[in-house]
Amino acid sequence: MKKTIYTKFPAEKKIQVKREFAAPLSKVWEAWTDSKILDQWWAPKPWKAETKTMDFKNGGHWLYYMSGPDGEKIWNKDIYQNIIPMKSFEGTDFFCDEDGNENKEMPGMLWKTSFEATENGTIVNVEITFATEDDLLKIVEMGFEEGFASAHENLDGLLA
Repeated sequence: MKKTIYTKFPAEKKIQVKREFAAPLSKVWEAWTDSKILDQWWAPKPWKAETKTMDFKNGGHWLYYMSGPDGEKIWNKDIYQNIIPMKSFEGTDFFCDEDGNENKEMPGMLWKTSFEATENGTIVNVEITFATEDDLLKIVEMGFEEGFASAHENLDGLLA
């Protein structure tokens, strides 16, 4: 599995995202939990991710923006919970301003991200839950699938 696989469950307001990376679990875990590494791959090209603050612990957060080629900035905040080192973490993710104040006009999401070592690397499984089916559809219409797959390709290059 060298591509990002999406499975949508609209009635359950969920998207499942699965991707295998050709790197050991410890290296993939670090790439998802260290802002210095996240900034190198999280945004789809030509966009770039820039962390303002990150504290990867239960109750901690990641406040960052993605900057576009025309100077636009899209701010996001992820509040971490249920971290089990080298296994999984959850995060409440939402669009926000540069101070981390939630933009209620945009969909929020609950991300459950798990990691599994395989013979060839590591499988990352992300389950994203939305408040409504419309929220799920809005994120998909915004290009989430293409963008996240592109970011995964960035990570492949970084891990190689």
